[in-house]
Amino acid sequence: MWAHSYLDDLFIYMYNGMSVEEAAPKPVRWVGRSLDDLRTLPDEPRREVGHALFAAQRGETDPAAKPLKGFGGAGVLEIVAWQQGDTWRAVYTVRFEDAIYVLHVFQKKSKKGIATPAREMDLIRRRLAEAERDYKRRQVQ
Repeated sequence: MWAHSYLDDLFIYMYNGMSVEEAAPKPVRWVGRSLDDLRTLPDEPRREVGHALFAAQRGETDPAAKPLKGFGGAGVLEIVAWQQGDTWRAVYTVRFEDAIYVLHVFQKKSKKGIATPAREMDLIRRRLAEAERDYKRRQVQ
């Protein structure tokens, strides 16, 4: 067995970008069909969403993530990924201290404007309420 050294710490940091002292990434919880929907995305948009979610797990905000309008601040974020003229979005919340909740993943099909369609916003609101119930339930346990 070898002794833990500065070089070991340096290797860990270079390999995964985290220092040894940093806390483990927050878990991701998937609400509704969000994980199934993510799995249907083409490779590149799926990787972009995964990268942005990993940044969120580490307490960072990826450049592809922006606050989703209509939720009062930066607690609900939207990742926008493009490929060959198509747009996919993933919506997640960082409102909860010990987990990232992915609320919705979908392809934006409308070519008119950048606003998220009302039916998608309604689904996001319902899933956010579901995430809040789940979070509270986990706090009691």
